Amino acid sequence: MRESAVLSAPAKLNLALHVTGRRADGYHLLETLAVFTEFGDRIKISPAERDALALTGPYADGLALDASNLVVRARDRLRDAFPDTVLPPILIELEKNLPIASGIGGGSSDAATALRGLARFWNLAVEAGELADIAAPLGADLPMCLAARPLLARGTGEALEPLSGWPALDLVLVNPGVPVATAAVFAGLARRDNAALPPLPPARDLGSILGWLGQTRNDLEAPARALAPGIADAIAALQATGAVFSRMSGSGATCFGLHASAKAARLAADAIRAAHPGWFVTATRAMASES
Repeated sequence: MRESAVLSAPAKLNLALHVTGRRADGYHLLETLAVFTEFGDRIKISPAERDALALTGPYADGLALDASNLVVRARDRLRDAFPDTVLPPILIELEKNLPIASGIGGGSSDAATALRGLARFWNLAVEAGELADIAAPLGADLPMCLAARPLLARGTGEALEPLSGWPALDLVLVNPGVPVATAAVFAGLARRDNAALPPLPPARDLGSILGWLGQTRNDLEAPARALAPGIADAIAALQATGAVFSRMSGSGATCFGLHASAKAARLAADAIRAAHPGWFVTATRAMASES
């Protein structure tokens, strides 16, 4: 019998996110630089007598076991894409370590990780592009989370440009414990035709990245703050503990603070955790480009 497989489902961080337009069908056009962190959820795939999903971890209670769960939908879409192939039943165990509805792509990353893991577990001959097509109806973040490397994403999130030479970044993630509905944040935008991202710096050291970030925005931060004032408290906590740059990720409410070293990030996370024991706080690292 095939052995179990354990995979990491990293958090996705939008270091910058510009809303540049809106299509006639209502979908917003974006430009974003996204990175993926070492900290995240975990997925274990094992042989089983019938398909099943099990949930563990500190945020498991906020998820369902039915088709409203993106992992279940991803599994079923992959099965449906190979109707003539015998795919044995599997148990997927999801360890939910990331807050739900928090702007760091947790559900999308879980679904993308499940798709990659199941494709290998079932020995499916499926290319990355085919897997992206299967995943696309599950959400705009899925193509990014399937790539799971530093990248620029444009359009509705489907046009990806992987980045080379992007360094690892030490950071702290903070969520003040308030879920934010993405649709409500987009509805609160003052304008939808903002300027695109500036050109990336030729040098990829921390100083150059900080200089570039200073020219960018997260256009969703202002409407998200109006819905969840705790976002401002999270950013203030990051700044007070020595972050060299801080911003909200995605549609919120998770915020990140960049630090010059892993030690500085750990010390900052310890201080914020002590001052706000009810918040989600972790020190981690955004992974570097593969080349």
